[in-house]
Amino acid sequence: MKVEVAYAGPEGQWLVELDVDDGATALEAVLGSGIPARLSSFDAESARLGVFSRAVPHDSPLREGDRVEIYRPLLADPKSARRARAGGFKR
Repeated sequence: MKVEVAYAGPEGQWLVELDVDDGATALEAVLGSGIPARLSSFDAESARLGVFSRAVPHDSPLREGDRVEIYRPLLADPKSARRARAGGFKR
């Protein structure tokens, strides 16, 4: 079945279409895409993955046409960053 694996980060952006066996998992698709080889900091055990913007476990089975996304770790807490941009405004 055909699935896609997507990644966007400072190293580049990739969208790889590949054929996987029925019952393939999200992590198997990521490893089969070749994208991890391009990422210096990829760690399969701690990688966060999603399918169409919804977080999924590594062993989540895929369906035809799914897009598996590799998520980067957050560099800053979104709430703290927003407060800093707003100048520390508090009610």
